[in-house]
Amino acid sequence: MRKSFDGLYEMIARGLREDPLSGDLFLFINRRGNYLKGLLWDRTGFLMLAKRLEQGQFRLRNKAEKVVIERDLLRRLLDGIPVGGTEI
Repeated sequence: MRKSFDGLYEMIARGLREDPLSGDLFLFINRRGNYLKGLLWDRTGFLMLAKRLEQGQFRLRNKAEKVVIERDLLRRLLDGIPVGGTEI
């Protein structure tokens, strides 16, 4: 996943048809599932975060294009615990 601020902004605005300036945290997981990038607007600029797992994968049980998760589920995802709906 090579996208930086502008690339992630475009993915959110055009690909997901969401507002990157909404204050929501948008997360993207690479195909291998071991790398996660996020973009967040905080009213003064963009914050980007990234996490690469040395072992294991980030897992979402729901393979949908968009998944909305709450803070506690985000913590579980970052800890490597599968989150989402029923397993597919």
